[in-house]
Amino acid sequence: MAQSPALVIGANAPEFTLPRDGAGDISLSDLRGQAVVLYFYPKDDTSGCTKQAIAFSERLAEFDALGAVILGVSKDSVTKHNKFRDKHSLKVALLSDEDSTTCEDYGVWVEKKMYGKTFMGIERATFLIAPDGKIAHIWRKVKVAGHEDAVLDQLKAL
Repeated sequence: MAQSPALVIGANAPEFTLPRDGAGDISLSDLRGQAVVLYFYPKDDTSGCTKQAIAFSERLAEFDALGAVILGVSKDSVTKHNKFRDKHSLKVALLSDEDSTTCEDYGVWVEKKMYGKTFMGIERATFLIAPDGKIAHIWRKVKVAGHEDAVLDQLKAL
C-alpha cells in the first residue's frame, strides 16, 4: 500500500464518497460551494475521539453560521458510528472508511507506535476545505483540547 503524496494547502482536496451514520452516503463533490471541516480520528468511543466529536457537536451552530459542514472520518463501521452518535448525542456527520481508501488519499493512514508495538492507524488530522474544493488549512497530529477554536478561527479567515 503506497502512501499518497502529502497534501498541501492550495491543492485540490481528494474526492470521496463514504457511507455515513444514519443512512446514505456523502460525497465531497456534493458539498462544493460550502466550506468542509474534514477531520480524521482513530476510533469511536475512545476518550480523545469522544472529546473531539463532542466539542465539534457543541459548536456546530457556529460552524453552520459560517456555512461549514463538519465530517468526522474513521475506519469504524456505520453501525459503530450510530452507537457512538447516539451514546454521546453527537450532531456531526460520521463517515465510515472501512477500507481506508480516503484515509490513504489524505495521508492519514500511517505507521504508529504504542507500547513498543508498530501498527497502522489513523493519524488525528483535520483538513479545512474551501468552498472551491481546495485545501485551505491542514492540522496534523491534532491535540484535541481547543482544536475546534483553531478550526473556527481559520474558517472565519476564509
